[in-house]
Amino acid sequence: MSRLIAAAFLAVAASAQPPSIQNAQMQTRSAASGLESTFNAIVSSQTTAAWIGYSVPIVKGDRQMCCSNNGVMWGCLLEPGNGDQRVMIVGNNQAVKLEGPTALVVLYRVEARSVDKIRSFTPECQLDAGGLPFIWLTDVKPVESIRMLSAMAKQSSEERQVRRKSDSAVSAIALHAEPAADDVLEQLAAASNPESVRRQAAFWLGSARGRRGYEILLRIVREDPSDKVREHAVFALSQSKEPEAMNSVIRVAKEDKNPRVRGQALFWLAQRAGRKMAEGAINDAIANDPETEVKKKAVFALTQMPSGEGVPLLIQVARTNRNPEVRKQAMFWLGQSKDPKALAFIEEILTGRAQ
Repeated sequence: MSRLIAAAFLAVAASAQPPSIQNAQMQTRSAASGLESTFNAIVSSQTTAAWIGYSVPIVKGDRQMCCSNNGVMWGCLLEPGNGDQRVMIVGNNQAVKLEGPTALVVLYRVEARSVDKIRSFTPECQLDAGGLPFIWLTDVKPVESIRMLSAMAKQSSEERQVRRKSDSAVSAIALHAEPAADDVLEQLAAASNPESVRRQAAFWLGSARGRRGYEILLRIVREDPSDKVREHAVFALSQSKEPEAMNSVIRVAKEDKNPRVRGQALFWLAQRAGRKMAEGAINDAIANDPETEVKKKAVFALTQMPSGEGVPLLIQVARTNRNPEVRKQAMFWLGQSKDPKALAFIEEILTGRAQ
């Protein structure tokens, strides 16, 4: 128990520390009296553009959230002047961490007394504030952070900037190491919210929220009235690390009432499941699905299996399937393949040697 207490203490301590920020007019304020009231007071009194930020404990996982990390550590320009958001970190001597980060940094850009951008980072990412004021909030309660972000997430519209802010709010909620995030994401995925918000919530339920997220997605794929939301929820299921997730995707491929949703389930099976599991479900759809369009999507799914594993199955479909549209689809995708087995089969067809 003492180890758990120590770990929790360290996580909270780490989440209180500001990230490394340069080129900023730094200020620090406490949000102990309430995050939303403190935040709104700063926003309403701010006469210029500024950044407001805080950190909270992050869900477990190997996440590094910065602008780039392709062998070289990059930082982020919060106010990019030339379109490039990255900045080279000079003289970075950070130790390589063996475990994932313990804190999530949530930043809000405010201007004209409103929030116009939300961004999330992990603490090792060095930031450049472009000379703007940067107000760092301490004593932030994660539940209050989730509540404030939830209100921003619901402010969705087709206007690009508003939608981007909503998407960023949903992703920030999902990364909070706080059980309340599960409930809020479930609420955001409900039919009363805009479809764009619901799809985003579904994605993060699968990719970040573990067992509870998986269970919520199961209900969505069974009961949600929107074909588009169920289709997106299938993708989210394929991102889940829960051991039953792929079996659930197979059930969608067999049982969903909408052919497009069934076809998408087959596609993600080919991408994410093991060969045996994917092969069985895809072959079953080719043989038994009542819709020719789903059969054709199942044929395409074979092309998505890794390392050319689907090519022998495509050849088998092209040889033996009784549906001419399905055979034609298999031949088309074999023709797109550079696999020697596919080319040899096509040569057999062209020379009349195919059996």
